[in-house]
Amino acid sequence: MKKICFFSPYLSKMHAGGGEKHLLEIALAVKHRTVFIAVTKTQTHSLEEYKLFYENFMGQNLSKVEFIWTPLFTNATFWQKLFWTRQFDELFYVTDGSLFLSLAKRNFLHIQIPFKLAKSSLLERLKLTNWSRVNTNSEFTKKIIERYWKIRVDSVLYPSVRVEDFDRQSKKEPIILCVGRFFKQLHSKRQDVLIECFKRLKTKYPEEFSSWQLFFVGGVEDKNFFQAIKKQANGLAIKFFTDLKREDLIALYNRSSFLWHAAGFGIDEEKEPEKVEHLGIVTLEAMAAGCVPLVVGKGGQKEVLGKDLAEKLIWQTTNECVELTRTIATDKKKLIEIKKALKTYVMRFSQKRFETMVVSIFQQ
Repeated sequence: MKKICFFSPYLSKMHAGGGEKHLLEIALAVKHRTVFIAVTKTQTHSLEEYKLFYENFMGQNLSKVEFIWTPLFTNATFWQKLFWTRQFDELFYVTDGSLFLSLAKRNFLHIQIPFKLAKSSLLERLKLTNWSRVNTNSEFTKKIIERYWKIRVDSVLYPSVRVEDFDRQSKKEPIILCVGRFFKQLHSKRQDVLIECFKRLKTKYPEEFSSWQLFFVGGVEDKNFFQAIKKQANGLAIKFFTDLKREDLIALYNRSSFLWHAAGFGIDEEKEPEKVEHLGIVTLEAMAAGCVPLVVGKGGQKEVLGKDLAEKLIWQTTNECVELTRTIATDKKKLIEIKKALKTYVMRFSQKRFETMVVSIFQQ
């Protein structure tokens, strides 16, 4: 049986975002291979701790894959790193913008961030030829990569959503949900902007939204930013959940009426594409739960929603977010129509379609 290794430099940092979820879902979907997840060795955690961390994050048993150490992204020599790769038939690498040479029989480069990096040097062009297939996570990322890296992206491998895990018929509560890690760099989820939106909503429509709450869910990567956010939320009906199990997050999706998402707020997506949402997995999960997503209309979010829904559910200013929330929350007919459309659109990202796409990529 072929041996395939999946590697992302973000895994060793215990990132728990959409990119990590996407990578692990691909690893679980491949067929007829012995699957390894490579983690850059640290002095902090054991392989079992990494496995348990990502099982909790995914809400799935990862016994199908084996976690192993890799010398990649360590102080090991070039030759040590190169020879390590030759033990695999296939190597699937989620890049952080950097490239390396691999002696695996087939090499897959997966790009999840629309990096504006000019890969023009002779060495970089040589490294690029080593990767036999290039995938991105969205058409938005594909467009940026092809423009700046001067390469052909072979396919867009969208993330999936396990629709059956969610209960779209559950009773919705006056809850607005925001799911995303707390950090300021790259595509920050801009929880600070959402607090301002919530404050305006409560101030402008005190009676209609008197019982409403804003829930933030996400790991803390920037402690100073998180503390500033908590201070900003002081005195408001806002709760923070920084260490939720997967099943508890799903329960919140099922209970919540709206999902707010502000990544890319105030950003020019042509000038700084890496700062807008590259796709929007949490938007997909909200759709699966019948929770109405109201998102900043930039980057991959427009792909997730599709043209018709995007026209109804995207916003660019805090005032637009407030008014859109109020309009949908108080118009039952409109709400029913939107929820029907959400049910239809989310099936474009079903687990079945995703698994079919994964199989086709590795068969080519």
